[in-house]
Amino acid sequence: MEVLVVGAGGMGRWAGRTLGSAFSVAFADRDPAVAEAAAEAVDADARAVALDTGETFAAVCLAVPISAADEAIEAHADRASRAMLDVTGVMAEPVTAMRERLPDHERVSLHPLFAPENAPGNVAAVVDAPGPVTERAVEAIEAAGNDVFETDPAEHDAAMETVQAGAHTAVLAYALAAEDVREEFATPVSEALADLVETVTGGTPQVYREIQESFDGADDIAAAARRIADADGEAFEELYAEAGAWRGTGESDREPDERRERGDDA
Repeated sequence: MEVLVVGAGGMGRWAGRTLGSAFSVAFADRDPAVAEAAAEAVDADARAVALDTGETFAAVCLAVPISAADEAIEAHADRASRAMLDVTGVMAEPVTAMRERLPDHERVSLHPLFAPENAPGNVAAVVDAPGPVTERAVEAIEAAGNDVFETDPAEHDAAMETVQAGAHTAVLAYALAAEDVREEFATPVSEALADLVETVTGGTPQVYREIQESFDGADDIAAAARRIADADGEAFEELYAEAGAWRGTGESDREPDERRERGDDA
């Protein structure tokens, strides 16, 4: 059983390497040399094919930029004999497009919530039309040490406004606003932020651009920063308490007294 991975960049290579335990792998890319290099790097048995190949495959996995997802689904639907998957990072539009273009096929939208070099990790999954081929793919992803959890397109895309667009905005804003200070002045908080800046800015600008263009969240961060900047006295303390009541990680579910006992408020 063979899977065609469309897009042979970092995420495409991750997909090919991960699915390669359960499928034979072929790569296609708009740059044939990139597809050839991916095939050589991922598996001795992997191969490269032309982007407009006339072959069909048991599954097609799209590892293209968010902005290219709809076009790729249209272009490669006829090459999928049984299933189509995507790892583009957005879900509402690809799921809708796959339903329309491949109503009788297995369909799964996946979002690895990490950069390929940081694998394994959490992988969000919309199992829109399950079957033996997509089950085999998900099992291969789990066998590689990833935690696959199910969601729906609306929940996923709303979550990305916070964990991607909002988080990236906050980190980049800190980097743009921060002054250069001697290392000795670093605090645990500033050191953690500096590490996050290094992580975010060590990626590919085009990837982060597409995230910002695809999901809201940046304006909310800007508005929150303005609220903090304008707050004085009790108003600031109220915002501090509001932030402490945030339940995004579960860490703030504990009562304040319990956090103080652990030293978390220090």
